[in-house]
This record gives sequence, C-alpha cells and structure tokens, in this order.
Amino acid sequence: RISLPDIDVDFDDVGRDRVLDWVSNKYGQTHVAHIITYGTMAAKSAIADVGRVQQVPLQQVNEIKKLVPDKFPDEIKDLKGETPKVNLKNCYKYVNELKALLNGSDENVSSMLHYAEELEDTIRQVGIHACGVIIGADDLTKFAPLATVKDKDTGKDVIITQYDGHVIESVGLIKMDFLGLKTLTIIKETLRNIEMSRGKEAVPDIDHISTEDELTYKLFQEGRTVAVFQFESPGMQKHMKNLRPTQIGDLIAMNALYRPGPMEYIDSFIRRKHGLEPITYDIPVMEKYLKETYGITVYQEQVMLLSRLLAGFTRGQADSLRKAMGKKIFSMLADIKPKFIEGGKQNGYDPKILEKIWKDWEAFASYAFNKSHAACYAWVAYQTAYLKAHFPAEFMAANLTVAKDDITAVTKLMDECRALGINVLRPDINESGLNFTVNQKGDIHFALGGIKRVGEGAVETIIKTRESSGKFRSIYDFVERIPLNTCNRKTIENLTLAGAFDGLDGLYREQLFGYNSRGEVAMDALLRYGNQFQSEQNMQQNSLFGALGSEFAIEIQR
Repeated sequence: RISLPDIDVDFDDVGRDRVLDWVSNKYGQTHVAHIITYGTMAAKSAIADVGRVQQVPLQQVNEIKKLVPDKFPDEIKDLKGETPKVNLKNCYKYVNELKALLNGSDENVSSMLHYAEELEDTIRQVGIHACGVIIGADDLTKFAPLATVKDKDTGKDVIITQYDGHVIESVGLIKMDFLGLKTLTIIKETLRNIEMSRGKEAVPDIDHISTEDELTYKLFQEGRTVAVFQFESPGMQKHMKNLRPTQIGDLIAMNALYRPGPMEYIDSFIRRKHGLEPITYDIPVMEKYLKETYGITVYQEQVMLLSRLLAGFTRGQADSLRKAMGKKIFSMLADIKPKFIEGGKQNGYDPKILEKIWKDWEAFASYAFNKSHAACYAWVAYQTAYLKAHFPAEFMAANLTVAKDDITAVTKLMDECRALGINVLRPDINESGLNFTVNQKGDIHFALGGIKRVGEGAVETIIKTRESSGKFRSIYDFVERIPLNTCNRKTIENLTLAGAFDGLDGLYREQLFGYNSRGEVAMDALLRYGNQFQSEQNMQQNSLFGALGSEFAIEIQR
C-alpha cells in the first residue's frame, strides 16, 4: 500500500487500560501518546456561553436557544436549491423570531446574538480521542507538538498530540485505535461460568471451534439471536430466518450488508442464495471474486481485486481506490476513473460496460465495507452464538453480569432467559456471588452486585465472610458476623427487599420492616443487636446478647 494504515484492535473493555499501560511501558513514555480532539462551539452552546458572560437571564437565553431548529424544513431552500445547513448565519436569515431579536431594541440580546455568530465553530475545548493512540518509532516531539490534559475518569495527566486524527498521518505517524468491546468481556465471563458450573474440562477452546457447527447455524436460522453480537436486532433476526445461513461467509456478508445503503441488496442476496433469482455478472471474469457473494459487490476488497483484474491496477492504485471509497473522497474517485476506463479498454472490455461498473462502484463508495472487519466481527458473532447454543445458561449469566447496572438491558435478558426455559433464581445471601452465576442444575442465581444500591464492597465483604466462616444460619448470624460499617442499614434493606434473606429459615422479608414485640422497628432492633454483639466481641468479652436473640424477636402480626 502507498499510504499508512489505520490499525484497529478490540480488547475486552475491562482490560483496555492494562493494554494502554503495557504499550507505554513497552515503547517508552515519550514514544506513546493519545490524540487530541477539538470541541467547537455549536449554535446553541455559543448563545449559552455568550449569554452567561453578558449576564443575560438564563430563562431568556433558554427561550432564545429553543428558536434554533435541529434542521430546517424541506420547503426552505438556499440559492443552490438545497436545504440550508443549521448555523446562526442561516438561522438569522430564515427564522423570523431570531432575525427580530438580532435587529431588536434590546442591545444586550442583540449583541449576544452577534457575538455568538462570530464565535460559532471556534474551538471551545480540547479532549482525548476515545480510542486513538499514537506509537512512534522515535521521540514524538520530533513529529508533532505535544500537550498534557487531565483524564476525567482517572484524574491523571495524559500526553496527547496537538495534531488531531485527520492530519496525524501526514507527519508520518500511525494511528491505532484501541477499542474496548464488551462482547469480549462477555465471552471471557461465559468461559469462567462454564468452568465454575461444569468443570475445567468442559470449557471449549473458543478460538478453535468448528465453523460448521449445526447447532450454531440452527440458532441463526431460527432468529434466536438476542445477545448475539451484531445479530440481535429484530431486523437482523428477520433476515436470518429468511437467509438460513449455512456457512461463515453468509454471516460475514450479512454483517457488511446490514447497514444504511447496502440494506437494499439484502433481499436480492437472500433470493440468489436460494436460487430464486439468477446470479449475473457484468463481465464473466468477475465471477472469480463475486461468486462468494452471489454476484453482489459487498466488500472493498472485491473492488480492489476487480480493479486489478479488469484494468490492470497496481496494488498501490487499488489501495488508493479503496481509500477513496472508504473515506468517501469523491474528488479522488474522479481522478482514478479515467485510469480504470483506459486500463479496461486495453484489456479488451467494452467501455460502456466499464462505465456501468464504475457507476455501480461510485454508488458503492457511500457504503463500502471492509471484509476483514466484517469477517472479524462475524467470527466474534459466531463465537457468541456457539456459546449460546451449547452453554445457554452460562452465556446468559455472563450477559446479565455485564449489563447488571442497566435495568432495561437486564429486563430484556431476563425475558430471553424465560424464552430459553432457564430459571433465574432470586438473589440468595448464601448462594449468590457478586456476578450472575450458574448452579449445577443449570439455573442462574441473580447477582448480589445486580441489586440496586448494593455496593460492590459490601458484596465482596459478604462473600469473604461466607467463605471464611461458613454460610449464614440466620439473620442474627448475619449481623453478628458482617462488619456493619461496610454493610450498612441501606444495604441490608435493599438486600431484604430483593429477597436475598428469604432462604433463611423462619424469616419473611416484611418482618424486618414491621415492629417487634417491644414496639420497635425490627430493622432498628436488629442493627442495634448486631452493633452491640460486635462491640462486645471486639472487647474480647462474652456477648451479653449472644444468647438473647429471642429478646429481639422480629415478629409482626401476620
């Protein structure tokens, strides 16, 4: 290739920070930097910022901001006959209320709008690119100006290039995107669940599973792809049922086709696979590279190979064509077109057919997709489908663990568990862990860490206590052994409401919120008992209360 590549690598999102630290240690602090991003002032934020400086009342500023539309109606056209871009200059031209305020008698508001227009699109702040990292062969100060900014998540100073991602290649640096992909975390968590529930020998070598597994393709063919990476949307489920994929290539193609633009080819792709529509090629020799996708151009790599086959392009020229398509650089495509037509004519092909092929490719440029990217993601999708098909409880437990802080996602996954016939058991103070786990019967135990307002530290304390001195025999035993400064009243209340103590003999959750025989709130009496017991234990004396649990009997009228 004649241009530097972008290198994208996905890591499980839990381990991404470790990768960044490793890279810095491996290549040296002065050889590694993040990439700067520049945040510019949009129309509404410009009005807000100027209004704050000029002390225009906040309510008035908010009312003025509401006059800025998200987009102009289709009936508004500029001099070129196109719908104008939303900026303050156009707003003052096409929005009568804003025009009146700009030219009105309130000088404070008028000047605010004038200054806002001047400041619009200027740089307001800098940030850190979400995943872009530069690794240089030499000290980066020899290539680009550097700066430090504070990472809002860690509070640490981070070195960044002051050139943004668009120009970093032009100074001889390679941009690498280190992305965190939660699906990889789900796969790792699933394998951990399998080992815990079925033993180490049952854990599959996930990177070397067969790509011809019937159970996995059956899952795709039936559209049972909830929680399957890239294939879980209702639209994709419908297409999977129609396509009935039988090979990994079908999944790769669908991964590339299911996006705005190429979606219109999906029905044709499905009909051609099942022999309901003839597979045609503009030039017979094109079958060599289009056969796998039933005559439909799906990937950038196919265009690269065909340009070499039809027009004798060099590898470098084919890569330039890919870049022009991938980045939608239409001026670059216009420069390449004459070379393609001329090269094709020299190879004996009809110029009219070459023009038709080029026209198709120009349309293709707006959605061209990289096959290597689609293949990687389809492989990860296949791995998740394989795990769901063969280890459904462990797979769903892993998904629930990763989504445990998102109640909407948890609800959807619980519905899927019911559809699969998997029991999700209530949280249990003696059985549940921090994450969702699977028992010997194939049931999922709800995670203690998935209970709202129950902190990770409290759960870890419960598990550590349980492992060191055995399961909890009663609610009294629990408050005697658990440090109540870590597992406080709010935590115990939320555990109770979730049913985590329901497995303890003779206890109903509503009892803890009722009154005992002394007329006290039972929870207050219980916590006082626990604190007194632990205080006595810390003083290395016999507890006066240890044998008097009945004094604090948690009884209510039932």
